[in-house]
Amino acid sequence: MPVAQYVMSHAAERPSRLAVRGPLSELTYQELADKINGAARHLLDRGAGPGALIGIGLADPVELLVAALAADLAGATPLVGDPTWHAGRWAGAAGSEAPFLVNEPLPYVAGAPVVHEPRPGDRAWACFSSGSTGRPRAVVRSRASWTASYPHLNDLTGIGPDDVVLVPGPLLSSLYSFAALHALAAGATAVVPGRWPGGSLDALLDEATVVHLVPHRLPDVLDRPGSLRTTVVGGAALDPDVRAAAMRAGVRVVAYYGATELSFVAVDADGGGLRPFPGVEIDVRRIEGLAEGRLGEVWVRSPWLAEGYLGGVAGPLRRDGAGWVSVGDVAEPYREGEVLRVRGRGGGAIQTGGATVVPEDVEEVLRKVPGVGDIVVVGSPHPSLGAVVTAIIEAAPPPPRALLEATARGRLDVAQRPRRWYAVPNLPRTGTGKPARAQVEALLAAELAGQPGDGLRRLV
Repeated sequence: MPVAQYVMSHAAERPSRLAVRGPLSELTYQELADKINGAARHLLDRGAGPGALIGIGLADPVELLVAALAADLAGATPLVGDPTWHAGRWAGAAGSEAPFLVNEPLPYVAGAPVVHEPRPGDRAWACFSSGSTGRPRAVVRSRASWTASYPHLNDLTGIGPDDVVLVPGPLLSSLYSFAALHALAAGATAVVPGRWPGGSLDALLDEATVVHLVPHRLPDVLDRPGSLRTTVVGGAALDPDVRAAAMRAGVRVVAYYGATELSFVAVDADGGGLRPFPGVEIDVRRIEGLAEGRLGEVWVRSPWLAEGYLGGVAGPLRRDGAGWVSVGDVAEPYREGEVLRVRGRGGGAIQTGGATVVPEDVEEVLRKVPGVGDIVVVGSPHPSLGAVVTAIIEAAPPPPRALLEATARGRLDVAQRPRRWYAVPNLPRTGTGKPARAQVEALLAAELAGQPGDGLRRLV
């Protein structure tokens, strides 16, 4: 069922229930339903109905949700993008498909309720991959792959119509847009500040019962949990110490691993480790030469997979012809019934002096050094070893290099220990808040070429 139809149902049952609150406005379910209908009539009047691609570049998260749900109700495909993009940038981002652009709040057009007969295979949503390892690509998915997972997420998290769900990030991100629309489908109140709320976080946590976020933001909400009962964390690298801190604060953590192209793959709802999300099959296939057989490539078969990239743009998504797909993530060997241990994106493995180093293994150790806010580990060129492990630390000021090296000697193999150390006050990040590895590598390449900038400095 379209998310817009969920909203209409909630408006009929609980019209005065607050549906969405943003930085500039808030709407009850009845008000949201009315705005969606009026905006959908506008789209249909403009010929942007079934089969159309609607590019939505709105800074106000409430108006963005109205436009996306109006496209959904009209039978079109909403594609959420950056409000700063010009028409040419939109055309490039969507491949060969030129979207109907919405860069101002949609006007209200009076008339009869809009009715569209949806089909499970409709292209119901398009969004951009995070770009953490390269440029973002527009990923499109069917209605069934987008909304049919909602009941499973409800069961895992307990999210329901009495919840207030904080979504503290830009809706350009598939993680945050999914969280906001899922909250509306559940009849909850979605709080959408549009960015990390910073100084207003405490006030938002006073009313929020659930929050969706990325792993490095979890400690921030645990400092003052307020009314929180559940955090939904999108990312495989969740520090066990942070989960333990959540338990002490009385906050349940539901962590999941996935990708924009794959949606949910595995979930850890109780601290026992990642296991397949309902309906998902997982196969970790051996790759010759990768970590001497200790790691393999993650392949997935499930109902939640994306259709592919808009306009036939190339990307990491690959298919084997038997229903299995992969985006190149790597994990330890896996058997059905076991815990899945994801070790990162395969393309990021560092080949150094004949050894294979997985950056996430090094990051997990060094992230615990006092004074380290976050860290990205990459390979940088070396004339004889091919590459050397290089650590870029987010810290101001950074901890002493001697402390970092002592931790590395005590807990990492020789090949894993960074040979080069850099610090930066703030790592570049994607819209979801994840470190933008491609941008970090570009900063490092500029530094090595004698073009320092953006606060990156070498630790000596």
